[in-house]
Amino acid sequence: MSRVINPDSVGKERTRLTKGIVLCIRELAKQASITSDAKDLAAYIALALQAISEGIDVSVAAWEKRDYWVKADKFRMEWMWAGQLAAKMKTAVLEDDWATIASLMPQIASRFSKIEVSDNHRLGKPWTGAYTLLALHRKL
Repeated sequence: MSRVINPDSVGKERTRLTKGIVLCIRELAKQASITSDAKDLAAYIALALQAISEGIDVSVAAWEKRDYWVKADKFRMEWMWAGQLAAKMKTAVLEDDWATIASLMPQIASRFSKIEVSDNHRLGKPWTGAYTLLALHRKL
């Protein structure tokens, strides 16, 4: 019997989310005023950071099974900031606190400075409708 390979692993999802965040940061920098599109961009960043944070334990589970505790802890420490910034970003977006969002953008952008997304990417606009989704998460 052969192995079952999951093409949609947490690592690939994390890569897709980080590229989406980089795109959102670029688009937010182009925004002249606060529009519904700007709210969607900021909400997507918050949701993507939260999804990245939630996927960390899944990523390190394989290492922990093999007793690579140091490697797993190092990986957790490298991504610990994602959950913290996600919570701050989520609160700021829901409260329309654009001063806080503007102060968080450089922190987030510096974490993803090595991520390259070409102009001919196939990601589309993953942020469409993110503000509505974030508002729904608030109610749950």
